[in-house]
Amino acid sequence: MPFDYLACPACGTKVKQYKNPLPTVDVIIELPEGIVLIERRNEPFGWAIPGGFVDYGESLEAAAAREMLEETSLEVTGLRLLGCYSDPSRDTRSHNISTVYVATAAGTPKAGDDAANLAVFPIDKLPQPLCFDHGKILSDYRQRKEAGTI
Repeated sequence: MPFDYLACPACGTKVKQYKNPLPTVDVIIELPEGIVLIERRNEPFGWAIPGGFVDYGESLEAAAAREMLEETSLEVTGLRLLGCYSDPSRDTRSHNISTVYVATAAGTPKAGDDAANLAVFPIDKLPQPLCFDHGKILSDYRQRKEAGTI
């Protein structure tokens, strides 16, 4: 069922509480030596594409830029859409829909926010474990890069 019921605080009438997926953004940051991944400080633990939740009133692009600055200390440029990932089981914490971008950045990445660690990896030497569905996302990225479509 896509909703639960709440009681109206004024009269006690049952009203629907809809459960909607939460919008998130992830950004594959391309540097000359590889792509930036973060090691998560919080569960689920492992390596992940940097990203996070979109704030109310914020565009996807603004959220992507904000999250990258918070998690990697990098200002990203040239956001390009890779795709949207919406499998309800992609995140065990809640149903999240991620809009995934590819971007470039200049500077030295540094772990921040909820990142325990940060490293740059060649696409053919990714660490394990990868969190969420990031293995699939990075596989899609690699295929699109090889095909020249991103």
